[in-house]
Amino acid sequence: MPRPAKKKIKHIRAATLADVGRIAGVSAMAASAVLNGARTSSRISPETRERILAAARQLAYRPNAAARALANRRMDTIGVAAVIVDGELNHYFLEVFNGILEAAARHDQNTTVFALHDWAKDPERLHRFCDGRIDGLILLAPTFHEDHVALPAHTPFVSIHANIPLPGVLNIESDEERGAYEITRRLVVQGHRRILHLAGPNDLIGPQRRIRGYQRALASLRQPFDADLLVSAGFNAKEGANALRAWLRRHQGKPLADAIFCVNDGVAIGCIEALAEAGLRVPDDVSVVGFDDSLAARMCVPQLSTVRQPLRAMGARAVDVLLNRIEKPETSAGSTDKPIVFPVELVHRASVAPPPSAERVVPPMR
Repeated sequence: MPRPAKKKIKHIRAATLADVGRIAGVSAMAASAVLNGARTSSRISPETRERILAAARQLAYRPNAAARALANRRMDTIGVAAVIVDGELNHYFLEVFNGILEAAARHDQNTTVFALHDWAKDPERLHRFCDGRIDGLILLAPTFHEDHVALPAHTPFVSIHANIPLPGVLNIESDEERGAYEITRRLVVQGHRRILHLAGPNDLIGPQRRIRGYQRALASLRQPFDADLLVSAGFNAKEGANALRAWLRRHQGKPLADAIFCVNDGVAIGCIEALAEAGLRVPDDVSVVGFDDSLAARMCVPQLSTVRQPLRAMGARAVDVLLNRIEKPETSAGSTDKPIVFPVELVHRASVAPPPSAERVVPPMR
């Protein structure tokens, strides 16, 4: 039995400017001037404009976004460049990015995310990102170590928590040293004396500021600084857990820390995991505090006391500043502007309690 012939599907082509111009009796250039705002040397009368609009309605013409962007010299799109590594959910990035998205939507802007592998190895990729598809770029926590990084001169930039000042780039940051000072001081006032600090990478300005705040708070209350209680722990939960496990193994049978101040909430989550493995309870045996006030701090058990950085507000401010620089390119020229510094605040939750009445020792590791 012969197979029935396949029915041909008729594809309907989208109307073009040439189609609109043909119906309206004008050139495609004139139609583009009315529908896409393109420049033209010819004056278009109200009657001609109405014919073009009527033809567009008749053909259900939809303006081409790329053509409109070329005409206006704006893509209405901002970029966000960030390093995403280790396969862990980056709560810091999510908090900042939510603020960026909210502000971008308020300004009718699209947002494109560009993922980098390593800031030190990928600066040339920034030039490829700035190839006309975006109007400006937000650098999220760039960890450049050299201030002579050659950024594309034709694209405005704003950074959030940059490791060093970048020429022509306004940086948005938080008062990290103040936050570390206040939370350490609060722990000491509550009676904690042996406060372990799980610090971030020592070649980055953020961790350095938090160490300074930690040490300054101890000094202000006449508490001696013990170098054995300052441990490099990276920036994520896995690194934090591994760093604390190693410290606990080295100190079996020795005095346990009263409290642990972690460089960020991710490291604090890893710290709580490592303490649980060792049979230690938070906060009954050890108090734990973080830094950021990310979603992780609010969802872990127990909920985490931390230093709140207004990450969403910082992301939103970055969009506002970047759009101002896109509208007024001259504001991006010249030397680096003074950074915008956001205040921080302490957030008290269930991961902190007064220290135990009797000194605890590090138990044998399982």
